[in-house]
Amino acid sequence: MYFEKAGKHNTEKTLEIVKQAVSERGIKRVVVASTEGYTAKLFKEANLGVDLVCVTHVAGFEKPGEIEMPGEIRRELAESGVKVLTTTHVLSGAERGISNKFGGIYPVELMANTLRMMGQGVKVCVEISVMALDAGLIPYGEEVIAVGGTGEGADTAIIIKPAHAANIFDTWISEILCKPANK
Repeated sequence: MYFEKAGKHNTEKTLEIVKQAVSERGIKRVVVASTEGYTAKLFKEANLGVDLVCVTHVAGFEKPGEIEMPGEIRRELAESGVKVLTTTHVLSGAERGISNKFGGIYPVELMANTLRMMGQGVKVCVEISVMALDAGLIPYGEEVIAVGGTGEGADTAIIIKPAHAANIFDTWISEILCKPANK
């Protein structure tokens, strides 16, 4: 499925597509990007019958020392069985700090920008699935559905077999379920 335009307005259709893929493909785990909780709560309420992992922005993404997802939403998600992960972004992290301080671009940033050629959501999906694997929240060697977006909400879903960050080039995208055709 290709959406005409990127954005939050595609979230419910993305959820529908993920629900169908879970049913048809027997996927047991879904990893969703969610900054303030909107997407994670929507996917939790859909009762997909899967292990659900929510990956948030790193602490300090917008303001030093602050986590964007409100504590009450984190608690609500966790109490309902959603695993919530807040950690360094695997496709930026310390490397962005080096480029911000000294200028230039470095290999991991090149990888992130190359993935963005297929859309911001594809980059996010790869990143969050690797982060969830590195945190031990999903098993190694298993296909999962990763859901990301462009800005707010979700407009991209892929079936992916992530590898650990130390072997990131072993990551395999099996299928793109949906993404924007245009920015």
